[in-house]
Amino acid sequence: MIKLDVHQKFIHWMLIGAASVTLLLAGCQPSNLASVTPKEAATMFSEQQAIIVDVREDSEWNEGHIAGAIHIPLAQVESRLSELAQYKNSTVITQCRSGKRSAKAAGMLQAAGFNKVLNLTGGIVAWNNDGLKTTK
Repeated sequence: MIKLDVHQKFIHWMLIGAASVTLLLAGCQPSNLASVTPKEAATMFSEQQAIIVDVREDSEWNEGHIAGAIHIPLAQVESRLSELAQYKNSTVITQCRSGKRSAKAAGMLQAAGFNKVLNLTGGIVAWNNDGLKTTK
């Protein structure tokens, strides 16, 4: 058995911790998740080529949202899949504040058999930064 000094043990555990965090984060976003820019999403949505599902919390939604988007908070996505069933073969764009929660929602939709799921890059923050309209 190899003896490690205190410094080597520290390095050993730091590497194990870093590897664990990397694996955890890798599981948060599907590797095959496609994304769409706010301007691309706005065009697709206005031309009725896609729907937008806003997965932010009620308070965030009430501060401003994309008119016509479907609001289903992330914690409710799995229990409310039946509300989206009619869009299973349509393009679905998931959206949150910055794109992280919507990436999780997109993974849930893909796992539930939705064929064309896109994540809005940068979320509503990027949408607003691009000067696109929201409503209250």
